[in-house]
Amino acid sequence: MSIYGVIQAARHFINGPLVRPAKLRWEEKAFLSPQSTAAHFGVYESFAQARRHLPESPGFNLDALAYEYVNVRTKRVFEYDYPVMRWMEQAFRAGAVRVLDIGGSVGVHYFAYSRYLDMPARLVWDVVELPEIASVGRNLAAEFRATALSFTTDLDAAIGGRHDIWTSAGAIQYFEDAHPAGLLRRCRARPVHLLLNKLPLYEGEDFVTSQNLGEGSFSPLHVYNRRRFIQSIKELGYGLRDTWDVHDRSMYIPGYPEHSFPTFSGLYFVKA
Repeated sequence: MSIYGVIQAARHFINGPLVRPAKLRWEEKAFLSPQSTAAHFGVYESFAQARRHLPESPGFNLDALAYEYVNVRTKRVFEYDYPVMRWMEQAFRAGAVRVLDIGGSVGVHYFAYSRYLDMPARLVWDVVELPEIASVGRNLAAEFRATALSFTTDLDAAIGGRHDIWTSAGAIQYFEDAHPAGLLRRCRARPVHLLLNKLPLYEGEDFVTSQNLGEGSFSPLHVYNRRRFIQSIKELGYGLRDTWDVHDRSMYIPGYPEHSFPTFSGLYFVKA
């Protein structure tokens, strides 16, 4: 047998029915360690099922998780931000003034984007966040006199308001019941612009996995079928204007290569 054949045989053995259960138990233990921040583990049918495999934790509702955002992400933009900034700037020029930022942390996008974009004079930027993160955000807004920036912990109340732009970057998937199509059906006045960034979209079936957030916190999250995710929003009268790959986000789930993929996605929809 060739060396390649030996390697392939070894891989089949390691991932086969005799070794795979023990290997997954070892990988789950590694996933739960402090050294595995940002790692994913497991394929589940629901958030409840995922939580049964996770330690109790506050999830994202932990002020320690906000420090990187305050010190780094409020002060710079990343490659995946540029498509959002481009379309947001065009929306502002077309008259948009009210932004709903779902899961916008401490107002990172407001602070980072305002370094590069001409924000409208009458700008209202509402952030929906968990209580601990929202508290840090309010203090930051007060410190920098960012009067356009406000925070709420009530998603249903927020989508009940009137906004020209909805944006969410790497957050929607961590809400148990916040699929954008579902939120749009529930809101009173649908936004014209929908900017969704850092989404876990792939070609397979929807599922739930879990992530080590760091600081001893863990969270379930949704992973979506790309075609159905996009179609569900199109059916509500939106056209898909732009898509982009987010190269610094990927999904690797030990033991499930068919549920792993190399990049996350960004989408921009406009109401027809």
